[in-house]
Amino acid sequence: MRFVTSLLFATWMALPTVATAQSGEQVADLVVVELFTSQGCSSCPPADALLRQLTTRDDVLPLALHVDYWDYIGWKDQFADPAYTRRQKGYAHVSGRQMVYTPQMIINGQDDVVGANAMKLADAISAHRDRSSQVAITIDESQSDTTGVSVTLHRAETAPALSQPITVQLVRYAPLKTVDIARGELAGHRLDYANVVEQIDRVAEWDGQGTLQFTVALTDPREAALLVQQAPYGAILAAAKLN
Repeated sequence: MRFVTSLLFATWMALPTVATAQSGEQVADLVVVELFTSQGCSSCPPADALLRQLTTRDDVLPLALHVDYWDYIGWKDQFADPAYTRRQKGYAHVSGRQMVYTPQMIINGQDDVVGANAMKLADAISAHRDRSSQVAITIDESQSDTTGVSVTLHRAETAPALSQPITVQLVRYAPLKTVDIARGELAGHRLDYANVVEQIDRVAEWDGQGTLQFTVALTDPREAALLVQQAPYGAILAAAKLN
C-alpha cells in the first residue's frame, strides 16, 4: 500500500502545467499553497520537503512562510516574521478555527491541510485546479520598462460578482536556502527550505469591477509573484509568477 501511495503521489507531482502564454502575454492560473512552518518545529521537515517537491510543478505556487511562535524553545528561526504569524492567525479567524499550528498548508487561502499529508494536499490542489477562475490575470512585459511589468485584472465572464474588497500583493521569495540548526528540537540538522517568503507588499486595491491595470516595479533580482486575494484573508482569486 505504501508503494502504491508513493507511486500515485509521484504521478500527481508530474502533472503538466495549465498556464499558457500567447502573443507575449503570460496568462497564469496557479494554485497557491502557503506552508506555515518553523525551524524550531520538529514535525515540520517532512512538510518543508513536500513543499520543495511542489516547486517542480508549473501549475502550483508553493510559498513557505516561517512563523515566530516557536522561537521561545531555544532557536530563533532566521526567516520568521511576525507578519506571517498574523497572516496565519488571520486565516484561522476567517475560517472560524480557534488555533494555529505547524506545519499547516493553506490552499488558495481557503482550505487547510496538515503540512505533511501529501495525499490530502494532492486532493485539495486537484479540487482547486478543477474550479473555474474568478479573476483573469495577464502579464505583459512588452508594455513595461526594463524594471517592471504591466498587469491587467478583470473578472472572468462566468464568475459571480465580486463584492469583497480585493488586494493585490507582491511576494518576494528565495528559491532555496540551507540552514544549520544549532539549538532547539532540530539541533544538529542541516535543512533545505524552498520558496522562502522574504517580503509581502500590497501593491494595488480593486473593487472587482471593470478592469484594473497597473505596473509592478521589479527593482531587485529576487523571485516575485502576485497574489490577488479577497481582503484581508479570504480566497486567493488569481496568482502569477513575475520572473
